Amino acid sequence: MAAPDNSRRTPVPWVAMYHSVGDCADDPYRITVTPERLEKQLMWLRRQGLRGVSMAELLAARARGEGRNLVGLTFDDGYTDFLGEALPVLRRHRCNATLFVLPGRLGGDNAWDPLGPRKPLLTADGICRAAYEGVEIGSHGLTHVDLTRADDLTLKKETVESRAVLTELLGTAVDGFCYPYGTIDRRAMDAVREAGYAYACAIDPGALNGLHALPRVHVGQNDNVVRMHLKYRLHRLRRRPVEGLR
Repeated sequence: MAAPDNSRRTPVPWVAMYHSVGDCADDPYRITVTPERLEKQLMWLRRQGLRGVSMAELLAARARGEGRNLVGLTFDDGYTDFLGEALPVLRRHRCNATLFVLPGRLGGDNAWDPLGPRKPLLTADGICRAAYEGVEIGSHGLTHVDLTRADDLTLKKETVESRAVLTELLGTAVDGFCYPYGTIDRRAMDAVREAGYAYACAIDPGALNGLHALPRVHVGQNDNVVRMHLKYRLHRLRRRPVEGLR
């Protein structure tokens, strides 16, 4: 008789989704947290006996049947404030993170957001500096396109080309991908897998499951310790275990 698949009954990893860290006075999309709020959120993790790590470290630990005390910290878009505002806070709390960047918009800004302020994006040098500091670099696509609406050529460029550009820039393989806008369907997921990524993060993957459809929890400026606790508990209650993950 085959052994039972215990991986299907293990808790789903908790992965926090951040974007920008800085002044959130003008923030129509609620993508910004202040450094002070991030500090309090990381302090809450520590009080729960949890530690924030990169997706690479989290998934490697789970593959070994370990890491139940680890949570993934992800920062989308690759804003310049990651280096000046987020990274010092992460280091004070001995945390790490994955930074999902847009190699087709190096040194640009968040032009895909029609409202709110223009937020500058990291240059190639900035991305290399983050990698030198031990931050895992992943792809957020080439130019921040909704992959579920992309034609075949665009879909391939956003997945394959973005990985190739980052691999050349960093001199190492890029294993992680993050779906722009968090949107995902079977076609987009298959394209990401075929491009060679080992895992991919969404927000709510719906019926899709597996290492290329990892759910995440948005964390924002309004998330105090009570809301953080609720989000952590509800995520584990509502989300299905990830197929292929121990």
